[in-house]
Amino acid sequence: MSGVPPRRRHVSRSRKAGSNAPSQARVHGAYAAILATLPLRATIPQRSGGLAGGRMGFRIIHWGFAAVGAVGAVVVSATALAQNVPAQFVVTGKAAEKIQDFTTINLATAERIADACEEAATAQGVQISILVLDKDGNDVYMDRMDGQSYLAIATAEMKARTALMDRQPSKVLMNRIIEDPTQELQAIQLGLFANSGGLPIVVDKQLIGAVGVGGSAPRVPVWSDEICGHRALVEVIGRSVPPLVQDLPRSRNPNPGKVPVPRFEAATPPKSSLPAQFVVSGKAATAILDGNQISLAAARKIARVCRDWAASKGGTMSLDIIDDEGELVHMERMDGQVYNDMRTALLKAQTALQTRQPTSIRAAQLKNDPSGLPRQIAQYGFFTNSGGVPIVVDGQMIGAIGVSGGAGGGDEDCAIQGLKATFGADVTLPVYPVAPVAP
Repeated sequence: MSGVPPRRRHVSRSRKAGSNAPSQARVHGAYAAILATLPLRATIPQRSGGLAGGRMGFRIIHWGFAAVGAVGAVVVSATALAQNVPAQFVVTGKAAEKIQDFTTINLATAERIADACEEAATAQGVQISILVLDKDGNDVYMDRMDGQSYLAIATAEMKARTALMDRQPSKVLMNRIIEDPTQELQAIQLGLFANSGGLPIVVDKQLIGAVGVGGSAPRVPVWSDEICGHRALVEVIGRSVPPLVQDLPRSRNPNPGKVPVPRFEAATPPKSSLPAQFVVSGKAATAILDGNQISLAAARKIARVCRDWAASKGGTMSLDIIDDEGELVHMERMDGQVYNDMRTALLKAQTALQTRQPTSIRAAQLKNDPSGLPRQIAQYGFFTNSGGVPIVVDGQMIGAIGVSGGAGGGDEDCAIQGLKATFGADVTLPVYPVAPVAP
């Protein structure tokens, strides 16, 4: 985990350099506040005679002078840190105060990176999965384009986490192992993934997150997962993004085997009774052998409505949408959300998918009669807070949604708003009994 940055508002880079420096009055005020709370003098031990040994002596210092220097360093370094990270890229204001971090990537930047990469992939006629992490390793934004399988989704995350842990492109590790394959075991033991496609997100020498892209076949130097991510970073962050690391040729087995490899392809695309805009269709459905998975377009529309609804209520939320097999389709975390919000959003979606019911049902049952239910919940790994809803359209389940973090007016209500706006009267929603009218 990174250190906790000082709570300061970001300073616009358009201001004159002199106006960014802390004023003399402000610094003197900070000195006075510190000095008022500390004793004038203190005694600390000091070793004499060098590192080899010698008696322990004592020396008297004035805490006041030490505090003055420390406060000055903190004020100046905090100002420099704020200058290093332009506010449009990171969480700011009260949201940053809540998470005690002014240098982590915000949702708007993560979404722009994903959009840019997906547009580049579409132009190449390929699909990708993309995940953006903040600098502490929390998911900020994730998309799975239609037709992507589990491996593409998983490797996108593995690449992002490798870039974050190593503070360098995941291709650096891949090249190192190409040159010395004996290093791969240690990399695996450390949880690293030696494949290109993971890039740290650095703005003015400050790490703010990482991105991982997976799912497309490389055609270097024209296209690769890494090229997709790099182009997106250049478009969003600017020309300060470092150039790509050189691609080394992979070693090939000089004596390959001759075991025949079978093909496994469906002759016809999977059929679905639902409109194409709601589910994966065409070649993408054929690639995953499933015509009833929620499409990325539908998932993103649900999320956008839920996000806007939460913002209109003065709240924030974390959201996960999974397909009918439990794989992530879309995820986003609004600024100011903490780990528990992100984690419980996924748990709610998974529970709704597994039980084929909104999580609010078991939440109410647990309050009405807790006997037996805690055991069942624990044994099956269910999470019963309200906010998880199966996505059922025209009687067909195509995925599930989980919302957490409050959303300003209730997690389940936020999910319902997104579902109604996307599917209209065709979606199945929880219905609550009408409260009896008091006589």
